[in-house]
Amino acid sequence: MGKPAEKLKPGDKFTFKKKLTEEDVEKFAETSGDFNPLHIDETLAAKTIFKGKIVHGILTLGLISAALAKLPGIVVYLSQTARFKKPVRAGETVKAVAIVRKVDTAKSRVRLETFCVNEKDERVLEGEAEVLLLE
Repeated sequence: MGKPAEKLKPGDKFTFKKKLTEEDVEKFAETSGDFNPLHIDETLAAKTIFKGKIVHGILTLGLISAALAKLPGIVVYLSQTARFKKPVRAGETVKAVAIVRKVDTAKSRVRLETFCVNEKDERVLEGEAEVLLLE
């Protein structure tokens, strides 16, 4: 069968879609300890440039991990860059996309373009990931 990285080629795409709920935001705040009012206090968040609460950027970024988990083999997340482009609000469905850009079969490493899009197909974040694929 070969190494998992040998099953991939540039252009291969992996996705994960999820509706991010108010409950997801609350659970993330509890788990991470990030109780920034921008995410949990509608009154205070309404006074910001966002005019209301937004989902934690890192919660949205976490959806990339779910897309990467669909790669063959056991995925070891080595690095991730991220640039947040648009806010996400609770109740929105976000699709995470990971597209293979480079495969190093000798080292079992894969570099991927990563991004998330909202329901309007607008990029809300983008970056690049590198993973190690184990058998």
